[in-house]
Parts: sequence; structure tokens; C-alpha cells
Amino acid sequence: MRRRADLWATIILAAAMAPGLPGCGGREEAAAPAAAPQRDDSAARALAERARGALGALPESAATEEHPMTPARVDLGRMLYYDTRFSLNQGISCNTCHQLDNFGVDNEPTSPGHEGVRGERNSPSVYNAALQIAQFWDGRAPNVEEQAKGPVMNPVEMGMPSEAYVLRVLKSIPDYPGLFAAAFPDAEGDAVTFDNFGVAIGAFERGLITPGPLDDFVNGDLEALSPDAQAGLELFLDVGCITCHSGPTVGGRMYQKLGLIEPFETSDTGRFKVTGNEADKYFFKVPSLRNVAETGPWMHDGGVTDLHEMVRIMARYQLGKTLDDDQVNLLVAFLESLTGRVDQGYVAQPTLPESSADTPGPSTS
Repeated sequence: MRRRADLWATIILAAAMAPGLPGCGGREEAAAPAAAPQRDDSAARALAERARGALGALPESAATEEHPMTPARVDLGRMLYYDTRFSLNQGISCNTCHQLDNFGVDNEPTSPGHEGVRGERNSPSVYNAALQIAQFWDGRAPNVEEQAKGPVMNPVEMGMPSEAYVLRVLKSIPDYPGLFAAAFPDAEGDAVTFDNFGVAIGAFERGLITPGPLDDFVNGDLEALSPDAQAGLELFLDVGCITCHSGPTVGGRMYQKLGLIEPFETSDTGRFKVTGNEADKYFFKVPSLRNVAETGPWMHDGGVTDLHEMVRIMARYQLGKTLDDDQVNLLVAFLESLTGRVDQGYVAQPTLPESSADTPGPSTS
């Protein structure tokens, strides 16, 4: 009997100690948590792949074999970009109209020049500009190197009287000749030339690239765009915006007639002023939509101050379509996702070389 009692005691004790056996003082083993339902991201992934094919992602820079971005050239270009001594009144630099701390614009319909007179067209953003087909609304400069020289000599803008006067100012500033020599070591003769002035600024501008949520999305981060921005992107592709606003810069790759479907009232004949070709009347370079939510007012004359209205105008005159409010809101949500990241270190204003006693002072004529 004693042996049988000991046996029962052993069995009861074992049961009490068994972790998975209920009753007898044992604890129930917690049930494994149910697996979270797997999110179906197939639609977002398909949209990202479609957008990557139609738009692509921005490159790290716009440097080319013909236009390299050497450190010495970029550093010189950055100084020249911020230097006001290359305007006649010494109050205007490239950064005055193309403000690097403001997405490359001044948010003015048109920009005032050295005498306060405004130009005829809106100043477009300098960010991502080097990736575009040409520069200016009418494409009269083939690249940023040529564009950089234009405003300096424009009588309304920076108002310098001649290339020789620009070189006089450059050479009167003691540090600039050495900086030019370092930036253009293979120059035959004097490295301080007006062409090299433009090339240096262009080298700096080729690094003004602003990747943003769209790039993250097409590169695989499916949460980089909000649901509304994704719906707006799909609408952007479906409704026909992509016909003109294509490529990594989402525009800037072609010329198009303003008022393609329905005539648009404007006195500016666009590219015709450059080519004299009747077929180019009212054609303009299609603007890039990168950072578009930050770069108003919009249009070649800065005449539109509301981005929603801008979307409606383009749909009507370029596509022949009337969009409802929901469609416009979705498209604007996508456009807002094109606001990119600015490399603050790259665009920080440098210390500029000091003038000498020979450096011309400000002038009004």
C-alpha cells in the first residue's frame, strides 16, 4: 500500500509541474499570437514599376564628360553664383532670382533687375535645370554654362556693359585669378575668361539635384508616397500629363505649344522669338515639375498663383479635359511629393574673395 501511495504522489507531482497541462496547479501555455495579415502591396509595386519606366529617378548629378564637376571648378562656381559684384549695381547675384534656400526661385511673377525693372518672364528654378533639354523658357541657351552668362550681360537683369568689364572685375579681385587657374589647369593662356566664368557656375549648378519621395517610391520604398499621392501619380500617368512632363525631371525634355488643344491667350510668342520660325509660335520649353509646389507663381509670365488652378488650366488647354475637384486634389497631392531634398552643405554660401582698391564699385550706368 505504501508503494502504491508513493506512486500516486509521484504522478500528481509530475502533473502539477507539467507546464502545458491544465489543472492541478499547472499553467496553461499561452497561445501563439495569430500572424498579422500580410499587406497586399502588389498595386503599389506595379505603380512604382510603371512610374520608374515612364519617369525614372533623378541621378546624383548632371555631370558629363564634356562638363565635369571637379572640386576646384564647383567651389569657384559656387562663389561666382553668390557674388553680387558681377552686376552693375553690385546688388544682384545669380542667387537673387534663383534663391538656393527657396527651391531656386524668388516667388515673384517676374524678377526685378539692377534698376528695378522687371523682366518679361518668370524666373524658373535652377534646381535640376542642368538635366533639361535647354535653358530659359524659349530654349535659347543649350546648357547651364551658356545660361549663366546671359543674365550678367542682360541690360534689364544684371546690366554689365561688356564681357571685358566682367573680366576687369574678376581680375581686380586678388583671389579669383588663382581660383580660375586651379579650376582650369589645362587652359591655354589666361584661365580668366568669360566662357570659363559660365563653365564654373555651370559645374556648380550640375550638382543642384533634389531627389524626393517620388525617387524613393520608384526605387522600392512603397510607403514614400501617401495613398493620395499614389492615386495622383496613377492619374498623372493615365490622364495624359506624362505626354509632356516625362523623364526624371518630370518635364524640361521637350518644347510644346501653349494652347495645344484650346488657344491660350498670351502676347508672348515663345520660341518664335529665338528661331523666327512660324511653326514655333507659342511654343515654350515644358517646365520641370520638380519642386513645383514650392516654386509658384506659375506659367511663363508668373500669372497663376494657385496650384490647383494651374492643374485645371493645363488639363483644359493642353489636354482638352475638365477635371473634377477630387481629381485635381489627387494630382496636387502627387505634385507635392515632387518637393525634394536640398543638400544644405552643398548650397551653403561661401566666404567670397575680398575686393581690392582696383575693384570697380557699384554703378548705375
